[in-house]
Amino acid sequence: MITFAQYLQKCSYEGLSKLVKDVVDLAQKCVADEDAPDCGKSLPAIFLDEICQVEKLRDSYGAMADCCAKADPERNECFLSFKVQQPDFVQPYQRPAADVICKEYQDNRVSLLGHFIHAVARRNPYLYAPTIFSLAADYENALQTCCQESDVNTCLDTKVRQIFAIKEKAKKVSKKHEYTCGIIKKYGDRTFQAIKFAHLSQKYPNSPFSELVKIVQKLKGIYRECCDGDMLECMDDRAELIEYVCSKHEVFSSKIKHCCDKPVVERSQCIIEADYDDKPENLPSLVEKYIHDKEVCKSFEAGHDEFLSQFLYEYSRRHPEYSVQLILRITKGYEALLEKCCKTDNPAECYSKAEEDLNKHIKETQDVVKTNCELLNTHGEGDFLKALLIRYTKKMPQVSTDTLFDIGKRMTAVGTKCCQMPEEKRMACSEGYLNMVIQDMCRKQETSPINDNVSHCCSESYAYRRPCFTALGVDTKYVPSAFDPEMFNFDEKMCSAPAAERETGQMKLLINLIKRKPQMTEDQIQKISNAFTAMVDKCCKESNIETCFGEE
Repeated sequence: MITFAQYLQKCSYEGLSKLVKDVVDLAQKCVADEDAPDCGKSLPAIFLDEICQVEKLRDSYGAMADCCAKADPERNECFLSFKVQQPDFVQPYQRPAADVICKEYQDNRVSLLGHFIHAVARRNPYLYAPTIFSLAADYENALQTCCQESDVNTCLDTKVRQIFAIKEKAKKVSKKHEYTCGIIKKYGDRTFQAIKFAHLSQKYPNSPFSELVKIVQKLKGIYRECCDGDMLECMDDRAELIEYVCSKHEVFSSKIKHCCDKPVVERSQCIIEADYDDKPENLPSLVEKYIHDKEVCKSFEAGHDEFLSQFLYEYSRRHPEYSVQLILRITKGYEALLEKCCKTDNPAECYSKAEEDLNKHIKETQDVVKTNCELLNTHGEGDFLKALLIRYTKKMPQVSTDTLFDIGKRMTAVGTKCCQMPEEKRMACSEGYLNMVIQDMCRKQETSPINDNVSHCCSESYAYRRPCFTALGVDTKYVPSAFDPEMFNFDEKMCSAPAAERETGQMKLLINLIKRKPQMTEDQIQKISNAFTAMVDKCCKESNIETCFGEE
């Protein structure tokens, strides 16, 4: 049901139930006879064959019906591209009256929970299936408790608020999953494995290198299945991996035993959210092995990938305070240095300055986090958002005002979340979430190119994307469109609208101002901002507000 609802988001529960029955019937037939027709097909092929047999598919889904003419795996890729995140064609969920819902649960438990699962899945087409099962279990627990109470509605309201909080958290998990699938699609398995290996080495610094290699290999296959929409295989293999980790939990981490004692559906998320394990004490410096050793080039050339994987592992487990992206930049920088130095007559002398070179990456990232968190903590969210809007409108003035405002709001939310964290968690938090914002920008850039500078940054390696965007200056090739007075429309709403709406309007005016003159200096912007504030203060006190605005 979840798989069908996530593909066919407009279909009713009743309509999908027939497709579900067909697949379940086939499964039972194949258990009895593995050689029966269709039993050799992959699960995604079985699901998509069912979808392609739906009558009037084109009437409801338009061009999506063309996917059926493609061969797998292109057919699956095509269907995935038509999934709609937060669909506006699905009506908000309406909870039945208390007496109705309790009777329905008592008389038709399977149908009621089925409708709930269908409702959640079609609204969240990328949400991981076990997460939806977990939400359904919470929903059932709420019904079991509240239907015994005298005031069912009040009880359910409280429980539903709790479930909603869990659901919002689940959506964030889903967003991260979608982001990871985007990384695999754009950068491939090697980058995905490097990201996971660095992160797991930070989280499980006491785990042996060989165990983490094994886990990352398994994760690569699991994510491939999940990202291709093969939810059953994905769930099955993920459960196997969790079982393996729990069978050796003391080898991996001292922080996950409590997760392994939880029910199966809760283990996975618990392990993901568990704290980083404590670093081993007295780890030796890496300088001796990777910089001072005269034989570095021999090891590097004998087993390039193995050598760099060991470096990545050793560096990551010593630095849980660094972002994964910074660690990848350091690893890539070290790799580039060795590739250059190992071709010289005196490699050891050439790479002796490696530490100095690699420290430049660390300083750049630390400075970005420090500068932005100081700005936010000193001046507050409003001024922080304003600074971001000025910065990013200058970098890409071609982007629509609404989109630039949305990017600014998302980046401000990252700052608000990460800058209140302890020092040692700020960098990983901020660069991790900023990369998700950048990923969305770059995905849009593929279909609607912004400018050459943005295009260059989006085609950079994963590790260098964020520093590339940070370093972008004013787009000097931009030519503003013809002046449109409507861009600066001052009316009485600037005085009467609610505070949040007024602030949004003023921020969008600021964006439009920078779009007219991207080369403006900070002093010029400040002067105009002060004059604008004085104008609003003056005119909002006048009896004829719009006349005043016109004159000013």
